[in-house]
Amino acid sequence: MYALYRRGGAQLSTAYARAVPASQPRATYHHGSLREELITACVALIEAEGIGAVSLRRVARASGVSPRAPYHHFTDRSALLAAIAVRGHELLEQQLRQARQQAPTAARGLGALIETYVQFARDHPAYLRLMLRPELSLPQQHPEAQTAGDAAIQLLTETVLDCQRDGSAPPGDPTALVAMIWALAIGIVTLWLDGPLEGRCVSLGTTPEALTAQITALLQTILTR
Repeated sequence: MYALYRRGGAQLSTAYARAVPASQPRATYHHGSLREELITACVALIEAEGIGAVSLRRVARASGVSPRAPYHHFTDRSALLAAIAVRGHELLEQQLRQARQQAPTAARGLGALIETYVQFARDHPAYLRLMLRPELSLPQQHPEAQTAGDAAIQLLTETVLDCQRDGSAPPGDPTALVAMIWALAIGIVTLWLDGPLEGRCVSLGTTPEALTAQITALLQTILTR
């Protein structure tokens, strides 16, 4: 029945039009596709104009549906943002777990987690910007967004505990080391996405990726002394 909400010949006029896939023909448009199309359009809008540009009306227009159509899947703007945050956290967790599994040691695993987090931010800036702004997805109303975000911290904690078990990290409460590594990763990402890191790297004759690798190598050296 969602074909009833399709707008005939709707055209995208925003800067993010190219990033939004063409609307499906009425014959193939169905209940499950609208939610995905809305999420895709919202991510493209964030990448082009920032989170502040997001509204259900604009996302509906980009998807070629009526202003009321998104409400069949999302009660409000925060519900849409929460769904995107959950997806981002799930995608990040998959990449982090793969990086940890491929690391030869626990200490190297910590470095791999940081490098993977930074690369995720580079590849998926819209997801990352939203994941760092939980107040926008209102976790008190959408606890699934908070739960999804906890998975990466749990993986980091497990890796720190592995380091403690093999002697490459000091024993005791892992909280401080977990917080330090978490802050280090977010700091690199923030400087890269919103700050002067890239320009500074150019002046130093390096790249953010290379600098991140140097930082993680230094971290491993400190831990294994």
